[in-house]
Amino acid sequence: MAHQNALGVGIANLPNQIHRIVTKNGGHFTLMVVGESGLGKTTLINTLFSTELSAGKDIARRHAKQLDKTIEIDIIKAELEEKQFKCKLTVIDCPGFGDYVNNRDSWVPIVDFIDDQHEAYMRQEQQPERKEKTDLRVHACLYFIRATGHTLKPLDIEMMKKLGTRCNLIPVIAKADTLSPKDLVIFKQRIREVIAVQNIKVYTPPIETDDEASAEHAKSLMAAMPFSIIGSTQDVVTNDGRTVKGRQYLWGVAEVENEEHCDFKKLRSLLIRTHMLDLISTTEEGHYEAYRQTQMETRKFGEPKVKKLGNPKFKEEEEALRRRFTEQVKLEEARFRQWEQHLIAERDRLNKDLEQAHGSIKALEAELDAMQGGYGRATQRR
Repeated sequence: MAHQNALGVGIANLPNQIHRIVTKNGGHFTLMVVGESGLGKTTLINTLFSTELSAGKDIARRHAKQLDKTIEIDIIKAELEEKQFKCKLTVIDCPGFGDYVNNRDSWVPIVDFIDDQHEAYMRQEQQPERKEKTDLRVHACLYFIRATGHTLKPLDIEMMKKLGTRCNLIPVIAKADTLSPKDLVIFKQRIREVIAVQNIKVYTPPIETDDEASAEHAKSLMAAMPFSIIGSTQDVVTNDGRTVKGRQYLWGVAEVENEEHCDFKKLRSLLIRTHMLDLISTTEEGHYEAYRQTQMETRKFGEPKVKKLGNPKFKEEEEALRRRFTEQVKLEEARFRQWEQHLIAERDRLNKDLEQAHGSIKALEAELDAMQGGYGRATQRR
């Protein structure tokens, strides 16, 4: 009996079984990128996954009209393979965000898209057949911040607040090589202060207390956030003869994978190498579950989603319609009063003219009577 206990019953092989199942089935990861045009979002994604993602035949494009602006939702799909493990990658881009003079409520289509994916997945779970479910729930969102060296703009703050409560928000400073190292440190600190003051929820890697190396790595990732990024798919040669991914300048080369130049390696580790599974599980157990619970508490099973009456866009449109209607009613009332006064004045004028006409008729009748009387007397004298 002791000998059998020493050998065990094989429970320790469970991780190997899970590994074989996961390897066979593969995985899927959905990444959203949000930011103004010209910040290198596509270049960074291509650099992260060592592939060229383009808007080809696998793209599904949704246009969301936002007042006089158009925010697009581009869904780009690709299948990556490494050491016989396949991963279906979905990248969701939002071209048009932040590109207008008036960007008020430009976050609405993006936030609606994230909520719609939670809603679609929840509806599929309620169906009798649940074998093949379409899942576009956002596992991580890279929010690109322009390297101005100042602080976050009001649009950035508003957008990050909305995203942080719906998905794993990861802020990145785009094109960090445009700032000096000293200015970059100050800029990072200002962003961290705004995030803390505004109570913006960003993704925090879990710290494993029983694994010292893993805990230190997680702390280094947290210390680097927001990640300063240099994206480039070009091979350049450094002064010491090395061929690296980077950008060539007169003063030298800004290397993508040099941790003294930027935080690209830390971001890649967070997204792919060390915390991809945690990003997926926190989406499932945290953000999606919170959405599902809220919806189930406010409506009956199988009932369609209620229109978002609290949406600022709808409130603004409703208020504008109300003001327009009120102004139109006031204009019509003023026109009616003016028309009524005109009718009264016209009636008085006609009445006066009528009285004058009656007076003239009476005068003429009296004159006619007088003439007839005089003519009768003259006849009698003859």
